[in-house]
Amino acid sequence: MKKIIALTFVLLLGFGFRVKADEGMWLLPLIEKLNMGKMTQMGLKLSSEDIYSLNKACLKDAIVIFGGGCTGEIVSSQGLILTNHHCGYGSIQSHSTVDHDYLRDGFWAKKMEEELPNPNLSVTFLVKIEDVTSQVLAEVKDGMSETERNAAISEARQKIENSAAEGNSYRTLVASFYGGNYFYLLVYEKYSDVRLVGAPPSSIGKFGSDTDNWEWPRHTGDFSVFRVYTGTDGKPAAYSKENIPMKPKYYLPVSLKDLKPNDFTMILGYPGRTNRYMTSYEVNEQLGIVHPDRIKIRGIKQEIWMKDMQADQKVNIQYSAKYFGSSNYWKYSIGQKAGLERLRVKAKKEEIENHFNKWISDNADKKAKYGEALNLIRSSIEGRAELYNAQQYRFECLQGCELLSMNQGVDALITALKSGDAKKIADASDKIRKNADRFYKDYSAATDNKSMKAMMKLYRADVPSKFHPDYYTKVVDKKFKGNIDRFVDDMFKRSLFADASKLDAFLKKPLLKTIESDPVYLTASSIAKTGADLSRDLSQFDTNLTTGKRLWIAALMDMSPEKTLYPDANSTMRLSYGSVENYDPKDAVTYKYYTTLQGVVDKYKPNDYEFNLPQRLIDLNNRKEYGRYGSKNGYMPVCFLTTNDITGGNSGSPVMNGNGELIGLAFDGNWESMSGDIAYEPELQRTIVVDIRYVLWVMDIYAGAKNLVDEMTIVQ
Repeated sequence: MKKIIALTFVLLLGFGFRVKADEGMWLLPLIEKLNMGKMTQMGLKLSSEDIYSLNKACLKDAIVIFGGGCTGEIVSSQGLILTNHHCGYGSIQSHSTVDHDYLRDGFWAKKMEEELPNPNLSVTFLVKIEDVTSQVLAEVKDGMSETERNAAISEARQKIENSAAEGNSYRTLVASFYGGNYFYLLVYEKYSDVRLVGAPPSSIGKFGSDTDNWEWPRHTGDFSVFRVYTGTDGKPAAYSKENIPMKPKYYLPVSLKDLKPNDFTMILGYPGRTNRYMTSYEVNEQLGIVHPDRIKIRGIKQEIWMKDMQADQKVNIQYSAKYFGSSNYWKYSIGQKAGLERLRVKAKKEEIENHFNKWISDNADKKAKYGEALNLIRSSIEGRAELYNAQQYRFECLQGCELLSMNQGVDALITALKSGDAKKIADASDKIRKNADRFYKDYSAATDNKSMKAMMKLYRADVPSKFHPDYYTKVVDKKFKGNIDRFVDDMFKRSLFADASKLDAFLKKPLLKTIESDPVYLTASSIAKTGADLSRDLSQFDTNLTTGKRLWIAALMDMSPEKTLYPDANSTMRLSYGSVENYDPKDAVTYKYYTTLQGVVDKYKPNDYEFNLPQRLIDLNNRKEYGRYGSKNGYMPVCFLTTNDITGGNSGSPVMNGNGELIGLAFDGNWESMSGDIAYEPELQRTIVVDIRYVLWVMDIYAGAKNLVDEMTIVQ
């Protein structure tokens, strides 16, 4: 295998940065060869086998994919899991009612019988990762078309996955790295009985909300507590009262030691996506389409949602998770767009591309091999621009039209009704009914009505008419004289999906004529057709774009053979290492590496949805009741900063010291480094971490859930 993983991305030197050794999200099987020496110099006391091993229990056995997009860690011999509050937010919300508002008040199970099941939540452990590049590419030949190449790779991947899954219940996946130049087999084990154990009130777990999101100084107690259960045989099992707490292969000890600058830090987790090898053409697409569209559309939708959330506690419970899911990357887009512009990232990418063009011009073989890479990317990005913008608008606006999502499963019901098969009709009706039960619990028709009107008006105003779903002309214009408000009001008045009882009555005796004439079905079908047409037209650019990216990344590796490149994040387990550090965000300003409980209280605003606090927390701080969790320097730590390289998906990841002891939970990045997913910023890039001492203080001293702390192995 080529020397493909490295300490630094050498081309970033062209950006004028002083590159640091702690950049990169590293694949575990390669850390012994590439990273152990540097990590040991920085303060790591463990061996590579202690971190990743196929022969003994190790750190990777304590790390889980939490749900579908976060990381968690096992911290006790009884399967106790820590992750972020925002990662557990949907589960906390699902158990909340006006009478038992766990979002507002928090939740703590003082014994296992009180822990709450979550039917749609799972955690997944990595069993192993293995380089299978040579096997995957064995049948790939020179001169193959991209279609032929993909077919050969797909067949090889399927064979490898099937072979690895034989005789076990593991999930297997052959994942692509470096734009399709290398491949690894990932083997996973999934557990589906995961129960809510504890969560602080949102005034702690979401303290600062939108205002403080992506910002430092930060004072958020962003954690929640779950437990994974197994069957009585210790194997994964669906929820049952007879299930038992998991006996993990490994769990993390927890450190209460003080932190100081330059202390070694290590993170294991599942970072989602980075695009560090993005070209200037792709950066331009982000600046011109992706971020402006998201900022504008979500800003309008969120303003409508927030107004209703603040006016009604029930709506607040129903929409809290949805609002956070929308606003998190709304603010991310604001920050990344500003960062890309401020740091002139497009221009710096162009410098790299100019260097590439000079490199291939001096070498006929390289030009023949890589010469079309940038042209393929440029022509694809520029050629799809109008379509891409329309599809982005369709996607973003549709999220603000919740009722239309109830169209899910209707086509299957129509097919069943046409067949006359009673069992198929019953099955299709039951699927819609189950979807409806989940949907209506977290739904306000009045809020959605306002949002849908705004989204439909926005789409019509901003997107060229050739990309409009035909309901605009066939219904809105012809029947309602172009009045979208009247059209939406009529939909909510007439659709059987707008009323839970009306839908339930219909599903008991469904009629084909009724469903086929329903305005939600007709409108959603019109939008779906437009989406399918856009996807079809966009797909004509996929092959060239994929080929161009693969050749571009291969060329970057070939341009600097003395250096090696780490792969972009792709939701596979990675290790990043760094240290506890301050940083200087701007001239004459230095940010200290930690925040304190006094800082939390200093931000307190009574009855403010972002900065309200429980009186008990204020009182405990005033009395300095920190227990064993306070710093020996007299303060109660809350959050701290490290130089670790992370991105979305790392939320909830364990931050460990050189002994592999848990010192905090990663939950955010800082505002000044928002362009970091595309262009790493070593002087500014920081990970924001909730200090494990604050986590334990909230559990033990604030909430009285000492039973949970007693499960853990505490190192003082």
